[in-house]
Amino acid sequence: MATEQVGRRQENRVHAMTFGSESVGGRLDAAAARQRVLVVGGGHNGLVAAILAAQSGREVTVLEAAGDLGGASIGTRVFRGLPVRLSRYSYLVSLMPQELIARLGIDLTLASREVSSYTPFRRSGRAGGLLVERRAGTASADSFRALTGSDHDFRAWQQFYGELSAVARVVAPALSGPMLRRAQVRDLVVEAAGRQLWTDLFEVPIGEAISRRFDDDLVRGIVATDALIGTHASLLDESLLANRCFLYHLIGRGTGEWLVPIGGMGALADALTATARRLGVQIITGARVTSADEDADGVRVCTEDGRDFSSDHLLAAVAPAVVDGWLGREVVRPVGAQIKINMLLERLPRLASGVDPATAFAGTTHLEESFDQLEEAYRASAAGRIPDPMPGEVYCHSLTDPSILNGHPGATLTLFGLHAPDGLFTDDPDGARKRAAEAALGALQMHLAEPLEDCLARDAAGELCLEIASPLDVEASLGMPGGNIFHGDLSWPWLSDDAEPSTAERFGTQVAGCSRILLAGAGTVRGGGVSGLGGAAAMDTLMNLP
Repeated sequence: MATEQVGRRQENRVHAMTFGSESVGGRLDAAAARQRVLVVGGGHNGLVAAILAAQSGREVTVLEAAGDLGGASIGTRVFRGLPVRLSRYSYLVSLMPQELIARLGIDLTLASREVSSYTPFRRSGRAGGLLVERRAGTASADSFRALTGSDHDFRAWQQFYGELSAVARVVAPALSGPMLRRAQVRDLVVEAAGRQLWTDLFEVPIGEAISRRFDDDLVRGIVATDALIGTHASLLDESLLANRCFLYHLIGRGTGEWLVPIGGMGALADALTATARRLGVQIITGARVTSADEDADGVRVCTEDGRDFSSDHLLAAVAPAVVDGWLGREVVRPVGAQIKINMLLERLPRLASGVDPATAFAGTTHLEESFDQLEEAYRASAAGRIPDPMPGEVYCHSLTDPSILNGHPGATLTLFGLHAPDGLFTDDPDGARKRAAEAALGALQMHLAEPLEDCLARDAAGELCLEIASPLDVEASLGMPGGNIFHGDLSWPWLSDDAEPSTAERFGTQVAGCSRILLAGAGTVRGGGVSGLGGAAAMDTLMNLP
């Protein structure tokens, strides 16, 4: 009880520091109501920005390059002749605060998964699996003991994730509103979880901390994967890029839990689109912006087909590299690092360990993700080779949310392969995609008791229901440079202690040299993933401009 009370006090302190001196909502006056806001990018962040701007009384126009809204959050009938509606690119929600969902006025139902993770393995000629319940209890303890032969790693797991939960409670609120300074975040973390955890998360490579806390190589790898999703880095990299990725994966919504959107990720895109239209937002699809500039009077953009648009402010819900291209600046291409494989199955495959497939795939299924395997895969990919087998993770949305099947029997699986940087695909996109898919699917097949192909459904043309997307495919489909799902390297969610920030810098939306163009996507300082934080931060900036 005492720990919970400390956590609540710290969370209240974060809210006070974040919302006390500056109004995130700002004031709506007659001048604001006459303002025109142009939002470029109709993904979930752009729609969040557009809704909040329209709620403030501003005149809002959204320009989207594709023919549909939703971006990476779109839901689509991928396989010909079949009614299943898949979340093609994004699949779970963790970072989107409930307070923001309420602020938007959308109806979005998020469900917990019964299992946190299951990791099949082969040791000493036997097939087994490590089960981690969502609330780790007796079954988890028994599973750890069967793997490691002792209770050490299970106790270490409980302690580490207990400390991370305390961090999530105090840091998650700081993802919204004006940013705190580094020292303020440090003080919150140290009070919540101790100085050692601050050091482990923010000052030394996350791989060092994991190796010190856990003994078993497989357990170490399961912990470490949250530091690598969508990121191409070594766990021992002194840049701490993996640490930043780890932080964002473990603090969402103050719990770190990854939730399933009922109706698929497309339900979020649909809800945002409907709300934007209801509020009178003008939405123009098929409008790819190629240039932008600003002056004292406003902002102007030009589209690929020669149309011009002007406004008082531009909220750019696209990657920072795209904005640099609009402004005629040097473009630094970010690195995307994953392969995504969507599958529709007639039934879930049986596993060699004998575990019920409905348990094995109920949470995150880790494939060939021991610590050493993750590091070896990074070294291979950094040297220009596709890792084989490729470490990966599998998700079964339909076990938690069968509504996406639309009455079709069977199940969905999504495989997310790690350490597949976009550079591996540039010389031979089709051949590299095929080899990467074989390496990723091979990591799954080695733990199955039957051929995966025997379980896959076939579409109306008789083709196996497999959709494979390399980083280059993601770039082509969504306009994300390099296929980087975070729009670039993730940033620490704070201001430096000696910063004298502008309003845009306080909210993490600054475009260098611009006052009327603001970042509004995953490339904002606290963006990344399906969170809406980028869109909200852009609008909060606008509401607080002098």
